[in-house]
Amino acid sequence: MDEELHERVREVIATVPAGKVATYGDIAAIAGAPSPRLVGRILSEDGEDLPWHRILRANGTPAPHLVHRQLELLRTEGVLADGHKVDLRTYRWQP
Repeated sequence: MDEELHERVREVIATVPAGKVATYGDIAAIAGAPSPRLVGRILSEDGEDLPWHRILRANGTPAPHLVHRQLELLRTEGVLADGHKVDLRTYRWQP
């Protein structure tokens, strides 16, 4: 992967404000990444210093292995879930 794209994805994720969420696809589209999966890969390998918890799957759910921690962090920012699903119509970031 090219370093410029990697940094662009990181920059877009860093701009998602507290109290809002975006999908992997949203981030990919804004950053010009070829795939939402690439966004997930960047987050898993180099996302500890980013607001990773604000990035969700297209259906508004967290990754299964992160669900409890991610929803807890979102809740502290005022983002509430119905079960394990965040209402994207309410909380989706519109840059």
